[in-house]
Amino acid sequence: MKLDQIDLKILRHLQENARITNADLAEKVGLSPTPCLRRLRRLEADGIIKGYRTDVNRDVLGLPVTVIILVKLEKEDEVHLRAFEELTMRRPEIMECHLVTGKFDYFVRVVLPTLTAYEPFLSDTLLRTENIASIESSFTLREVTKKAVLPAGGA
Repeated sequence: MKLDQIDLKILRHLQENARITNADLAEKVGLSPTPCLRRLRRLEADGIIKGYRTDVNRDVLGLPVTVIILVKLEKEDEVHLRAFEELTMRRPEIMECHLVTGKFDYFVRVVLPTLTAYEPFLSDTLLRTENIASIESSFTLREVTKKAVLPAGGA
């Protein structure tokens, strides 16, 4: 699907504020509310808008620790890749898992309540997984940049 400039404006404004009313969104993109809502529904139906989320302060919820884990598998065939990916989907502490190129196979981001909570997480999950060749962990010191709005792309 080819996106026009109005579609791109709708997406930018929704990324900045997903709670914007349709009337305010329509005004910002230069449409009346009904055509704006039609475009919004089309963007949702076409899978361009995948969902709406709330950015929550992890510190307030008692999850201030972020661990970046690089995982290398022993076997990289489809069965073993899928098994590892399914494991990551089941664990609530695992916020992201990306299949990557390079020395490691996966980039995994985990959130935890304390530094000491990492050892049981590691022991009970990754180290019990039979196909893990190596794990390299880094603890984040602070979040420098976290963007919600995607850059203008090739749409």
